Amino acid sequence: MFINLNQNKNLKLFKIISEVAHRNSQSVYIVGGYVRDLLMKRKASTDVDFVTEQSGIELAENVAAEIDPKMKVSVFKTYGTAMIRYKDLELEFVGARKESYHENSRKPEVEGGTLEDDQKRRDFTINAMAISLNKDNFGELIDPFNGIGDLEHKTLRTPLEPSQTYSDDPLRMMRAIRFASTLQFRIETDSLNAIRQEAERIRIVSMERIMVEFNKIMLSVKPSVGLGLMEETGLLQLIIPELIALKGIEEVEGQTHKDNFYHTLEVVDNISAHTENLWLRWAALLHDIGKAPTKRFVEGTGWTFHGHEFLGSKMVKTLFQRLKLPLGNDMKYVQKMVKLSSRPIALVTDDASDSALRRLLFDAGEDLEDLFILCKADITTKNARKQERFKKNFEYVAVKIREVEEKDQVRNFQPPISGEEIMEMFNLKPGREIGILKEKVKEAILEGEISNEKEEARKFVIAEAEKLGLSVV
Repeated sequence: MFINLNQNKNLKLFKIISEVAHRNSQSVYIVGGYVRDLLMKRKASTDVDFVTEQSGIELAENVAAEIDPKMKVSVFKTYGTAMIRYKDLELEFVGARKESYHENSRKPEVEGGTLEDDQKRRDFTINAMAISLNKDNFGELIDPFNGIGDLEHKTLRTPLEPSQTYSDDPLRMMRAIRFASTLQFRIETDSLNAIRQEAERIRIVSMERIMVEFNKIMLSVKPSVGLGLMEETGLLQLIIPELIALKGIEEVEGQTHKDNFYHTLEVVDNISAHTENLWLRWAALLHDIGKAPTKRFVEGTGWTFHGHEFLGSKMVKTLFQRLKLPLGNDMKYVQKMVKLSSRPIALVTDDASDSALRRLLFDAGEDLEDLFILCKADITTKNARKQERFKKNFEYVAVKIREVEEKDQVRNFQPPISGEEIMEMFNLKPGREIGILKEKVKEAILEGEISNEKEEARKFVIAEAEKLGLSVV
């Protein structure tokens, strides 16, 4: 079977590489994800991998010299690979190789091999296809494992025995689930059983590499596909056991609670339909994380989860540290979303005070819209009337908050009187009194005791300062 590359936007580049390889008596093939996406008619990848049965580094250097003698070649001698950037593409050249693995490492021992050896070492049949750029069979698809058939049937299958494939490089288990989630493919039965069998091997993979795959699952159209497969195979228990702790339904005195694990998967899918913000999706994943440790059955009341949002927000930092996720603003954002996740619903009643609305505005700040997206995603009831009522409740709160915001301008709260002004008014040096007075001004505005205006704030500070024994100079 031949692939028609004549309409490919990179045809000119492929012809140059073909000519350079021929001139230097080298073979050359396009391999991996680029071939898969081309056959699936997906958006072309900007990463293109080339295999030669000779030296990948030498081929890269010769290609670069042909395109532009000044072009930089990044060489990785340990792996026998080289990379060049051409326009918006990253071109990687590697010598064909075969690999053997040791039990406690996913770093293989490598030796030179044929194209067939190189295809055998790849993770899935759909990634093991190659297109020849050689002069005598330019465009021929070389597909020893029927990857094209697996593409047609949307099946993920390993070229070799699956248990060995996953044991050799356990990250492939995460990749299998990631492809199942992002491509909406089915993992072939033997392969899925092998992931269950080899799940413990994931422990030898660095958490950073695991999270790269996990975040791609989180960014898929329907993350629950990947998350569900991780739960089913035992990988999720090994990586985020706090989520597995949410599984199950208990019954006491005829009263039950919902299964908070499957509820969480629904929330993540719901929010993914409205945002591509990775960290807002993480907030959805962790919004109920505090429910397992706070679950109690109270006589006459039923099941309670008091304080689960507060505890959950504290758990976020521990999780992010263990998972090697960013500990800066991204983590703080997720913490804030988890902590505030139940606040809007408490404001639905007509007697919700303006001060409560102002505090939510102040606490959420610029992330208020994101918080409402999360709250709406949290509605997973299958009762259409209930669902409509909950959504109307949130719209009601949104209107009330807009009214308070227009009146009090609290969202991007900046104290109407600064610390420097307070020091000047009372001839003070930096100290605890300044912090006390600034905090009192903030609280008075949020409680509605004074308006968010400079003159009122100034009068209030003078009155409060007198209580501290201070007077205006």
